[in-house]
Amino acid sequence: MENTVLLCTAFGMGKTTDESLNIKLISKYFSLLLEGNNYPNSICFYTDGVRLVCEGSPVLEQLSQLEQKSVRLIVCSTCLESMNLNNKLKIGIVGGMPDIIEAQIKADKVITL
Repeated sequence: MENTVLLCTAFGMGKTTDESLNIKLISKYFSLLLEGNNYPNSICFYTDGVRLVCEGSPVLEQLSQLEQKSVRLIVCSTCLESMNLNNKLKIGIVGGMPDIIEAQIKADKVITL
């Protein structure tokens, strides 16, 4: 996973209509990821995924731990602005689409969660 980029494009994992299930899945994914010693280079958050790095997100602690392990958390500035979440961001680096594209180009593998 060292040269992998994860894309978080939803508030949770998957596309079910049950938001609590989506959150449960992403929480489990990040927990298991933290248990290992192999972390992605970056996690990019855009569209509804930006809510994962904002105030009230149930995975902020896990994302903080990943950031402490040198995982770059790149958050789409356009999405934050569009969703009026600029003042609610709690973790990550605000970037633009060029930053997300750069992370993807440099990666050996890109995985959408």
